Amino acid sequence: MYGLEAYSTDQVGRLDMGTATFGRSYAATPDVLIEQLQADPAIAAADTLLLTIPNQLGFEENLSIISNFAKYVAPELGWIPADQGPVTGYPIQ
Repeated sequence: MYGLEAYSTDQVGRLDMGTATFGRSYAATPDVLIEQLQADPAIAAADTLLLTIPNQLGFEENLSIISNFAKYVAPELGWIPADQGPVTGYPIQ
């Protein structure tokens, strides 16, 4: 469904009356996705990654996408589930 997005590039647009830079989209199999995300310096520097799920596909497919990302991709990026270690982040001020 989003296969063509795999070849997108960064874009500049408007968000909340200001200029915003939107990073490229990634759509690939887990092994290719891992390589692409590890090679992107912006991903390495980011403290947040937005995972967009195409809700038109229905619950089962969405669950599969999220589960596969959590099981195969996230650990390769060095992420650990919150229930398997201390949760760290920025202090709330």
